[in-house]
Amino acid sequence: QVQLVESGGGLVQVGGSLSISCAASRTIISMNAMGWYRQAPGKQRELVAAITNRGSTNYADSVKGRFAISRDNAKNTVYLQMNSLKPEDTAVYYCAADPDRSAYYSGRYHWWGQGTQVTVSS
Repeated sequence: QVQLVESGGGLVQVGGSLSISCAASRTIISMNAMGWYRQAPGKQRELVAAITNRGSTNYADSVKGRFAISRDNAKNTVYLQMNSLKPEDTAVYYCAADPDRSAYYSGRYHWWGQGTQVTVSS
């Protein structure tokens, strides 16, 4: 069992930056896939970024060049640095983790956090 707790969400102006974190209740060394997803009101949850235990990353086209995912296994934490934020980035952001590397490709993660709200105001 793993609990994932997101933090760092909030209100930011268009063009601003925000960094959100996901702290796991135990070691993430065995989590071969970790990801950030988001869900805006009235929309389906979508992939934002994912990272493997070896550091391979994958990004949604809409955030490439603006967002960066990273992980610190020593701190059991995954980060999402968001720059040049746009109103369409407004959503609840969820962290996900899975020991199965296939989740990196499939999006079928075993554990999910409760989410943190990110609001980009114009």
